[in-house]
Amino acid sequence: MEHQFRGTGVALITPFTPDNKVDYPALEKLINFTIKGGVNFLVALGTTAETPTLTQAEKKEILAFVVQVNNGRVPVVCGIGGNNTEEVVAQVRDFDLSGVAGILSVAPYYNKPTQEGIYQHFKAIAEATDKAIILYNVPGRTVTNILPDTVIRLARDFSHIVAIKEASGNMTQCMELMEKKPAHFTVLSGDDDLVLSQIAIGMEGVISVAANCFTKDFTYMVNAALVNKFDKARDIHYKLLQGIRLLFAEGNPAGVKSVLSKMDLCENRLRLPLVRVSENLQQSIEDYLSKL
Repeated sequence: MEHQFRGTGVALITPFTPDNKVDYPALEKLINFTIKGGVNFLVALGTTAETPTLTQAEKKEILAFVVQVNNGRVPVVCGIGGNNTEEVVAQVRDFDLSGVAGILSVAPYYNKPTQEGIYQHFKAIAEATDKAIILYNVPGRTVTNILPDTVIRLARDFSHIVAIKEASGNMTQCMELMEKKPAHFTVLSGDDDLVLSQIAIGMEGVISVAANCFTKDFTYMVNAALVNKFDKARDIHYKLLQGIRLLFAEGNPAGVKSVLSKMDLCENRLRLPLVRVSENLQQSIEDYLSKL
């Protein structure tokens, strides 16, 4: 189980058809495109998948489809998280996780639990499964920051809590995690624009939005940095930096779906409350892609 989530994980989007159904042919195309582009693992049903807008039945279908199309080529991670601990535990037990290498579980949002509440939440999830668990800290979305001491406590108490996707953007917090973490535990980036500098302080990879569309360049950058070829990685970083900023300028996954539609990998469709990027941003994205 140790360090199987190193390198680049791609947080897969959910493509939709014109009548707002899940577009499975487009999802198959995207899975094959990203694996061919060099991603090390797939993440289904994360934030980028617009998971809050999917029904329970759709979530199960998408997960089964990703596992089937992947066909054992790379590890698959499934996002299962929420702010009702009992419900998350029930989903962990209810989902067919037979083809899944691990679970990505976000910090409970909106309720604003204390650090003890966060610990007890993830303890309950850890006791409900023997699958590898990746914690997901994204205070910009959840308003809850999983502090390093809480992360380390969870990692020490449960050997199958194996990693964190750290998307606080706080480099001091990242360094504290690296300094204190147990040997079996991996710290992954959740910020595509920071991953190069985060690998420099010892983090071991990323769960990425940009890997959906800038797959070959992005995975090359991460892999080069992981073997200390920072000169090569830096060139790619600055080549992609404007593109990464454009992906997030009006929220995720509106930006990445705009790019993927230009690449003929999916339709530019989102489910409300998310909408397409503005005309101005669309033009900026097209200008960037034409130069790329």
